[in-house]
Amino acid sequence: MKSIVRVFAVLALIAGCEAAAQDNAVPKEALQLIDSLHFRSGKIDVDAAHAALNLNDEFRFLDAADAQKVLSQLWGNPPDREVLGMLVPVAAPLSDPKKSWAVVITYKNEGYVSDKDAAGIDYDAMLKEMQEGTAEANAERKRLGYPEVQLVGWATKPHYDASTNKLYWAKELAFDGGRAHALNYDIRVLGRGGYLSLNAVAGMNQLHQIESEMQKVLALTEFDAGQRYGDFNASTDKVAAYGIAALVAGAIAAKAGLFAKLFVLLLAFKKFAIVGFIAVAAAVRKFFARGNSR
Repeated sequence: MKSIVRVFAVLALIAGCEAAAQDNAVPKEALQLIDSLHFRSGKIDVDAAHAALNLNDEFRFLDAADAQKVLSQLWGNPPDREVLGMLVPVAAPLSDPKKSWAVVITYKNEGYVSDKDAAGIDYDAMLKEMQEGTAEANAERKRLGYPEVQLVGWATKPHYDASTNKLYWAKELAFDGGRAHALNYDIRVLGRGGYLSLNAVAGMNQLHQIESEMQKVLALTEFDAGQRYGDFNASTDKVAAYGIAALVAGAIAAKAGLFAKLFVLLLAFKKFAIVGFIAVAAAVRKFFARGNSR
């Protein structure tokens, strides 16, 4: 649930920050918060995920506490205890609203995700299902007084690298009334007991830059020895209840019975968080419902 809220809360913030970005104005309080952050470099051990980030001089790391400051205090997201940290590009400092972007890091220990279905996934068909679900949800958003959201398409079509067990894709989204489209770039690094999520959000005008930078991020991330995908032991290890396709469509939200409960909980969150959740929840539910019927 929180991963969905996290992504769309930041997405909607892009539209809300357009005017500030044009003026290149950063409030004094924001600058003070940024100055209080502790950026780290070099090898970063992400103990909770049994993984490490081998950073070069192009990226810096913020631990969970500082990442929360950026997400909640600087960007206005609800608190999220699942966040393990954040990667910030040196060339795109948080103090520059025109260039800033970051990669939010989380981990799901829901078991080994089988990649047997990876080669046979029809991502064009999946996109159509997700778009239809998103469009159908707009009526409910409009009834509740929220702007419509459109899943424009793949900004980068999903690709699974079987040699490194890493999956990546990007979506282009448009919010009703917003001049700029939003870019949501996702990476999933599969491990023995779960997967590491690296989510970057920016404007579509940054697509080529983010696409290039996220390929660098792919190379920086690896599970510890003994915790890698190839270390899976079928006799002892837990297997996730979904595969590669569900990671792209939204496995966590697709679990049976969660939709009604999550919507009630999200009513307490900010307006923009609800907007995004309805879109993804409807799209994911539609995709899996049709898949089951087939």
